[in-house]
Amino acid sequence: MYLPQEIIRKKRDNIELTADEINFFVQGIAKDTVSEGQIAAFAMAVYFNDMTMAERVALTCAMRDSGMVIDWSHMNFDGPIVDKHSTGGVGDVTSLMLGPMVAACGGYVPMISGRGLGHTGGTLDKLESIPGYDISPNNDVFGQVTKDAGVAIIGQTGDLAPADKRVYATRDVTATVDNISLITASILSKKLAAGLGSLVMDVKVGSGAFMPTYDASEELAKSIVAVANGAGTKTTALLADMNQVLASTAGNALEVREAVQFLNGEYRNPRLFEVTMALCAEMLVNSGLAADLDQATEKLQAVLDNGEAAKRFGKMVAGLGGPADFMDNYDAYLEKAEIAKPVFAEKSGYVFAMDTRGLGMAVVGMGGGRRVAADTIDYAVGLSDMIRLGDVADADTPLAVIHARNEAQWEEAAKAVRASITISDDKPEPTPVVYRRVRPEDV
Repeated sequence: MYLPQEIIRKKRDNIELTADEINFFVQGIAKDTVSEGQIAAFAMAVYFNDMTMAERVALTCAMRDSGMVIDWSHMNFDGPIVDKHSTGGVGDVTSLMLGPMVAACGGYVPMISGRGLGHTGGTLDKLESIPGYDISPNNDVFGQVTKDAGVAIIGQTGDLAPADKRVYATRDVTATVDNISLITASILSKKLAAGLGSLVMDVKVGSGAFMPTYDASEELAKSIVAVANGAGTKTTALLADMNQVLASTAGNALEVREAVQFLNGEYRNPRLFEVTMALCAEMLVNSGLAADLDQATEKLQAVLDNGEAAKRFGKMVAGLGGPADFMDNYDAYLEKAEIAKPVFAEKSGYVFAMDTRGLGMAVVGMGGGRRVAADTIDYAVGLSDMIRLGDVADADTPLAVIHARNEAQWEEAAKAVRASITISDDKPEPTPVVYRRVRPEDV
């Protein structure tokens, strides 16, 4: 029998906690026998003293086991259960193509995703721009759609990692969010509760990333890879660029439209294509569906070319309550804003830098994202035809097309877009789309 305050005292004095002590404390969080004040004190002690890798593994496993851990064995899937998680960004619509592409190659992707908050877009908000799409089906429907389509993207249920929900709410109001040990446990406890065989982590780097520097992003990637493998789930990570908007669009219905066009072969933004292929290939190799990255890339290109990946997305949408003919008639179903017109730079020159976070906040300012969790979303607004770093902005080439509800909203967004993009006489050095892979042997 332990006392919560003694566990807090130990961590406060920078003494390593045992797995049993951590488990006791987390069970108390889930059962409400540990108070919010005690969670706050524990989080602050971890913030200042951090955790060893063994403590991080114990915290992640305890939070994963604080609620239901999905067991897929009764579904008799004939392939591996795989998933991907991103630290978020602007125009990061990869999940919508990645899930169907991996499913078409023989994997099963039961993806539990989140909403957008701050400058980052949320996968669930994007999917809810599809009429009828149900992000909270019961477990039977979730399982059946995963089996039939090979992929189902839904929201977190209250049964998964409930301790994390309480811990995160407390961290949010006590300035203890930005600690790598706590971030690692929060991300992984929810993901690993989904009963995965393997996981690929997409950790963003740059002006639109969650972590402030390349070194911090790399440290988070290494922590996640070490802890997830320590918890028994084969995991690798990619460090991917977020110094500019990833897709050609930012905004919910606009990004879904781009995802469908990508799957149908109508239009594929080259940077989005490179990141999506890299993540998917890593998933296929991790799960044994491909011998190496070259073979994985061939398989993925084949399912894009033969329409199988697009078919899987359509099946998922229909299975979760959306229109059965969505892939053919997506334009009729996705909401459009009243105004769609370009914004131009005030002078001609190269696009030298982007404040990607600022562009994300421009979409939030139009109602396309949330400042606080209770905000409602306007699915139609956003940016399309985004210019890229190194492109020339002039009288013929706009910075973006702004989709707004009215002229005043368009003007406000135009100001924010111009302020977020630096125009120069000099061309910037190109940055990689994927900086590096982080594998278990690298940590």
